[in-house]
Amino acid sequence: MSDHYEYPYPSTELESRYPFYPYEHQRLPEEIMKQRASLFFEEMNQRRSIRMFSSDTVPTRLIELAVRTASTAPSGAHKQPWTFIATQNSEIKRAIREAAEEEERKNYLENRMNADWQEAIAPLGTDYHKEFLEIAPWLVVLFEQRYEIASDGSHRKNYYVKESVGIAAGLFIASLHRMGLATLTHTPSPMKFLNQILERPVNERPFCLFPIGYPLDGIKVPDLQRKELDEILHVF
Repeated sequence: MSDHYEYPYPSTELESRYPFYPYEHQRLPEEIMKQRASLFFEEMNQRRSIRMFSSDTVPTRLIELAVRTASTAPSGAHKQPWTFIATQNSEIKRAIREAAEEEERKNYLENRMNADWQEAIAPLGTDYHKEFLEIAPWLVVLFEQRYEIASDGSHRKNYYVKESVGIAAGLFIASLHRMGLATLTHTPSPMKFLNQILERPVNERPFCLFPIGYPLDGIKVPDLQRKELDEILHVF
């Protein structure tokens, strides 16, 4: 198949309306590509969700860099429909913990989680106590912007919001792990209390809550096995 295109992209008309610039790409030798990919896989394969954190401080700049990395994610129509709210304020963290534990208590003790759900999470050894929400030096809440609110108060549609925010969340987690920090994808259900505590507008909805810090020395994590490649990849 030829790399020649029958039509120019961008078109002259399109380029006259919107800015374009030459994309710079360094094509690497295949062996280097394999080495880089293997090293990245091995590093990410060590990632685990952590529920016991050290209270040691984490520089703000590291959180900023992780968010900047997350913001490189592709998004529907390049709307970038995400907001990251980061706090190390002890009072806010306490309020979030109390609200999260109240919702989780209902999940675990009042049968809001059905039997299948509870059976699925049993190997993790979790319950409704969420001390890590106060102990971790940072809490970052990722909100999805369901729509934009213009300066005149009108609404503008965002596209593929959950898909876009999900990709950003993945890059955020990878960035944290790459720099040597640990996190947990915590999703207490429902999460509307996060809008109230963090004073977020009505067009935003909580997507995920990330406690972030260094793992507590000596902690253990569940011995969970990831699916084999032939279980998740089919090549035709």
